[in-house]
Amino acid sequence: MSSHKEAPEISKDPVADSTDVYAFVSPDKPDTVTLIANYVPLQDPDGGPNFNEFGDDVQYDIVINNSGTDTGVAADIIYRFHFTSVLEIPSTFLYNVGPITITDGRLDTSNWNRRQYYSVTKVVGTKSTTLASNLACPPCNIGPVSTPNYEDTGADGGPEDFTKAFIYTLPTGETVFAGQRAEGFFVDLGSVFELGTLRPLANAHIGMLSEMDGVNSLSAKNIHSIAIQVPITAVAKGGKKPTDPTLSSSVIGVHTTASRQAMKSYGSTGKPTNTGAYVQVSRLANPLFNEVIVNLGAKDLFNASDPAGDSQFQARVDDPELAQLLPVLYPGAFPNLAAYNKTIKAGTVGRPDIDAVFLTGLPQKLPGADLGLTTYTGKTKAELLRLNLAVPPTQTTDEAFSIFGLVYGDAAGFPNGRRVYDDVTTIELQALAGLTLPLVDTDYTPDSVVKSVTDGLVNSGTDITVKGTVTFLTSFPYLGTPHSGYYTPTTTPPASNTAPSD
Repeated sequence: MSSHKEAPEISKDPVADSTDVYAFVSPDKPDTVTLIANYVPLQDPDGGPNFNEFGDDVQYDIVINNSGTDTGVAADIIYRFHFTSVLEIPSTFLYNVGPITITDGRLDTSNWNRRQYYSVTKVVGTKSTTLASNLACPPCNIGPVSTPNYEDTGADGGPEDFTKAFIYTLPTGETVFAGQRAEGFFVDLGSVFELGTLRPLANAHIGMLSEMDGVNSLSAKNIHSIAIQVPITAVAKGGKKPTDPTLSSSVIGVHTTASRQAMKSYGSTGKPTNTGAYVQVSRLANPLFNEVIVNLGAKDLFNASDPAGDSQFQARVDDPELAQLLPVLYPGAFPNLAAYNKTIKAGTVGRPDIDAVFLTGLPQKLPGADLGLTTYTGKTKAELLRLNLAVPPTQTTDEAFSIFGLVYGDAAGFPNGRRVYDDVTTIELQALAGLTLPLVDTDYTPDSVVKSVTDGLVNSGTDITVKGTVTFLTSFPYLGTPHSGYYTPTTTPPASNTAPSD
């Protein structure tokens, strides 16, 4: 749900649908920053015979702004990816006609039919440089016969086999990977879209359902990831690694876009021909912004817009619809938020906390706190995922580590960038419910129910554990082994054969 099928038009175009963006100082290589852009949402691992892949006709960009102030105005650095698919055995309907294996580090591709390759281009200003071409994507994880030993994590917990074989280190210093991974985002879609019936608070909801732990609706899904790890000096302002987290010059802004050529035509072969300039059809930075903040009638507009024009969405940030709905959906549970919402409707206040997270970045000093760092990038309203490169990463074993990020004392977590294991759904729901308001309004007290939603809101705790789990890796590309089509996990009971009663 972070940005899975978030707008009417992009819901029809999954290969161009950006679902999540991650930006973090690499925990195992703190002199580098890792950027990940995910596409092709809600993949069923067993979805053959045409298994998921990137779009050959889509231009994928990871955009970096490092100007220090007003970073939404222009793209300073772009890493651009183009994909090409090839049929090696066109006489078969199968994705592969036998096992695809790696033996002693060598890939045997003789049985592999549908393959995909990509190029990486770096754009700085008007200068475009091809860094690599004809890099291969790994096969999808079909099963133990087709893709045996897809990933052997080994004693050191590092990636091996089909992950390691498709990680490339470029001569210019970047490390890249593009291919299928396990979905790392976690959310209870069934509860969120049932009029916000959050399972741990369900008995307080107008629907008066029973309380229970949340369900991770995406725990059995895969995703396609474009991941790049670059030296911090390659993306930082001035080409030097920042050391002072209180300076805006230490901050970069990140977003991803997908673009298609303006015209598509079909001939007698059934294959399309694409012509014309590339036009942006998808865009993403912060999780859930277009999904939850932007109204339905403007979602396609957001996907086509540049961050420099995001002042047009200011009214939705000043008065978030979900924040207004919570006291209505949970009568009596959010009295303080309900009172504050009335002042918003009266036009006397807005939500400067939400504005800072999404549109300007956080200043170091707020009325209610000194954060010790900044993600502020200027007055220009630009929806970007902002990362302070001077803040060192926290290891999962550190006392300060928290999947709930900055507000819970972990300075390396969301909304200072975003790591693969940050529980952004809970963080943003709590923020909208008023948890972050005391940072800008010291007279405001969050409702007591707000912090309770961290207990089982969207997970049971097993899918987001980062110690000894297969969901996340401890090194690049960090997102875990894609789920096997043969061993597809499930989070729902089998359908009943009994017809419902009248």
